[in-house]
Amino acid sequence: MMTVKLQHPDRLLIGGEWVAPVDGAPIAVVSPDSEEVVMEVAGAGPGDMDRAVAAARRAFDDGGWADLPPEQRIDAVERLAAALDRRADELGAAWSLQMGALAVLAPIFAGIGTQNLRDAVKAGRGFAFEARVESPVASDARIVHEPVGVVAAITPWNVPYMLMTAKVGPALVAGCTIVMKPSPETPLEAYIIAECAEEAGLPPGVINLVPSQREAADHLMRNPGIDKVAFTGSTAVGRQIAQVCAEQVRRCTLELGGKSAAIVLDDMSDEEVAAILTGAITTLSGQVCAMLSRALVPSHRHDGIARAIAAAMEAIRIGHSDDPETQMGPLATRRQLERVEHYVEIGVKEGATIVTGGKKPPQLNRGVFFEPTLFTGVTNDMTIAREEIFGPVLCLIPYDTVEDAIRIANDSIYGLNASVLTHDAAAALAIGRRIRSGTFAQNGLRSDFSLPMGGFKQSGIGREGGEQGLRGYLETKTMLLDTVT
Repeated sequence: MMTVKLQHPDRLLIGGEWVAPVDGAPIAVVSPDSEEVVMEVAGAGPGDMDRAVAAARRAFDDGGWADLPPEQRIDAVERLAAALDRRADELGAAWSLQMGALAVLAPIFAGIGTQNLRDAVKAGRGFAFEARVESPVASDARIVHEPVGVVAAITPWNVPYMLMTAKVGPALVAGCTIVMKPSPETPLEAYIIAECAEEAGLPPGVINLVPSQREAADHLMRNPGIDKVAFTGSTAVGRQIAQVCAEQVRRCTLELGGKSAAIVLDDMSDEEVAAILTGAITTLSGQVCAMLSRALVPSHRHDGIARAIAAAMEAIRIGHSDDPETQMGPLATRRQLERVEHYVEIGVKEGATIVTGGKKPPQLNRGVFFEPTLFTGVTNDMTIAREEIFGPVLCLIPYDTVEDAIRIANDSIYGLNASVLTHDAAAALAIGRRIRSGTFAQNGLRSDFSLPMGGFKQSGIGREGGEQGLRGYLETKTMLLDTVT
């Protein structure tokens, strides 16, 4: 496997310099394939967070980055993307090393992550940062879009590179400065971004890097020098961030959890349904916020679909992430494994039935592995149907009519993603317009990260991707002037 070579793993990037932490403890990176420590990086403490915010503040207020013409910032982001292209293999290796993502998928997701930067460039090139408009009170009226300021970019461990670049790209194009706070489980990609930012010639303080544990992260988001928090992660943490931001009337973008439904219509065969749903729930071992974890199936076909899914799940090859024959790798951490096991216990206690899975695979005595798991006998009021498990656990829920299915799908505190499994595109469109979710797709787990991504209800606030994602890093100013000569 490709190795990851960091220039300064024991340092933080603050104000353009690689510096030792003042009050943070080192962070151990653990491979879920073996549960062995594979690398150690610097960890930031509260004092380091304050230094990083101060550096980003200086770069924004006095460094000239925000005042550059948008074209110059866009050129810098293109140079950053080119530098990251040259380290694509390392980015893929880092993902597999840290969270057990399949090595065969790693290059694809590394490419998507860098494409996020180029999508931000495209959005910036087509965006009117300043426009003249008509006004009855001024001969020269303008709508101007200016950067929001200093951004705290906080990302989770499941797809760390892709989620960080989804924030870094539009923030830089907008003219913001950034404090990157990656998850302590997966800090390596953020190091590579920071090193490539130096290579691309971004001014000191425009990008700062401070991996940390939760206490220091809490300190970061409370720092009054932050103008916006861009966060992807759990709804529980998102609520805390929203409260802090509300106290300071601070901007935030929150891409949070989900309990997304897939509605199966009668024109899909049992085998087609099983292939789509099993392929989805085993993607990244089910550790995807938009995961289709509730399958709503016609009551009269419930048992047949259950048998087909069980057969498909039992055929999945579970193994180490670097094995090309592996179809599903480990969970990311021991803590995540314990969480999944806890929810499986709750499901059984509440009366659901495990058809297949529900335990660690006996053939793998090292690493953090769990079998694809199918529950039947599930009602939508059960805990396993209400709460995000974040693992390869699928709940089969019967419905009697399509109206009933739509009601069940929308009966959730979440609204991140949804799907309808059908060959009838017109039926999919009609149902999709009635589902309360930020993304809706026909026939499976589908995403286009160049388009807006986000959720309804407690799945988040705001959007990432496309022009809407860029707008999230801009403030709108109305200027009413006499004629400028």
